[in-house]
Amino acid sequence: MTARIGSRAGVLAGVVGALAFVEFTSGVLQGYYTPILTDIARQLRIPDADVNWLEGAQLTLSALVVPAFAKLGDMIGHKRMLLVSTALTGAASLVLPFTDSFALFLVGWALMGFYVVWLPLEIALVWSRARPLPGRAAITARAAGVLVAALEAGAIGGALAGGALVDLLPLPVVLLVPCAMIAVCFVVVLLGVRESPERTGGRLDTVGLVLVSLALVGFTSGLGLLRLDPLNPAAWAIAAIGLALLYPFARWELRHPDPVIDVRMFASPALGPVFLTAGLFGVSVLGAQAPLSTFARTDPADAGYGLGTSGFSTSLIIGVYLLAMIAGALLFPRVARALSPRLTLVGAAALVGAGYLMFLPLHDTYGQVIANMVVVGLGSGALVAALPTAAAAAAPATQTGVATGLTNSVKTVGGAVASCVFAIALAQTAADALGGAPGEATAGAFSGYVTVWVVCGVTALVAAVLLTRVPRDAFRDPAADAAPMPDPRLS
Repeated sequence: MTARIGSRAGVLAGVVGALAFVEFTSGVLQGYYTPILTDIARQLRIPDADVNWLEGAQLTLSALVVPAFAKLGDMIGHKRMLLVSTALTGAASLVLPFTDSFALFLVGWALMGFYVVWLPLEIALVWSRARPLPGRAAITARAAGVLVAALEAGAIGGALAGGALVDLLPLPVVLLVPCAMIAVCFVVVLLGVRESPERTGGRLDTVGLVLVSLALVGFTSGLGLLRLDPLNPAAWAIAAIGLALLYPFARWELRHPDPVIDVRMFASPALGPVFLTAGLFGVSVLGAQAPLSTFARTDPADAGYGLGTSGFSTSLIIGVYLLAMIAGALLFPRVARALSPRLTLVGAAALVGAGYLMFLPLHDTYGQVIANMVVVGLGSGALVAALPTAAAAAAPATQTGVATGLTNSVKTVGGAVASCVFAIALAQTAADALGGAPGEATAGAFSGYVTVWVVCGVTALVAAVLLTRVPRDAFRDPAADAAPMPDPRLS
């Protein structure tokens, strides 16, 4: 029996190694394009402001993709859907080097958003394959830490590579590099990952999928329009219609024998706080990155605040933040074993809140901002690893992929809301500072950044409080303390 368990753990370690390359590729995709966005804008002959449409389009598709692919992963296999999403991401990436049409580039960029489903599918796959092993929750937590560390390492490497290559090579050649990585990623999954042993089968709830898709498209599209004009009544109406569609969706799902999303999970004492935490966490991890960059780049001689950093100095702040996230992700399983997964989640959310609230007194020097972002990064890395792992541990056996996917979807919606709110706050305060209309200043008033820090800090602390309501032994294996340690090759 011991030999059999050791053999299974060895196979799982190999799977995690292959999946770590997938997450490294995901990180590269998230970091590689950032330093070359200006070059992309010049190739497409668009103003820099229109680059925001790329982010908005991919964010909308991301919210749509995860529920469908997560459910299909539970039904027909997580590896199979991982392959499908990788193939679609690769096909979309091939559009970018060969077009100078903004519309076609926008479609390709949006469709590359299929990569957002990789991490939820991977966590569900590891959870499923670890079922025969003792200490399954601890194994999955450790694997999640490895995957998130690979993700952030890829983001750092991608940003450095993109910035270096764009100075040496023509842009179309630079844009081919991610295509090659995705192709290798597909082969690694095909040959190095075994399928989940448990699949539910059945038929996809297409009505539920259409309803939730319309709701998400309406809501995120409305938010995108509000970023452009917060007084636009059509934008408010579209967002409201999207929210309203959640009601018939929930009614349909409650009656369906095999719903695309079992909405009862939101009422679970263990899962409900996890989903709410994911949404609140999305406020800072997705919504606050652009304000952080613009605050650092703002010249204090002109605006009375900011650091006046160069592009490279600003990238170092982001790099330190990502390194702190790697440390947080790798520390999460160890701290969870020493304390408990629930207390570790509470502590991680509290670190994010404390780090952003530290900005209120500490924002005048480069060192202060770095220190704040280290605290935020430690908590954020732990949460990125912990949230899908906690959802997998608390979800019904037939809804593992859906539960892990929902943490990503809800996080994306939280980020979309925050991005809209922060854009409006900074634009409005710029106008207030000048006594004129929005857009008359290049930098927002300082109170706009205070709003960002307070919102990020308070939402993270609210998440920490919500997580204290989770049952004490949630997200851990029975008799976890007595269970054998996971195979060290997973660490």
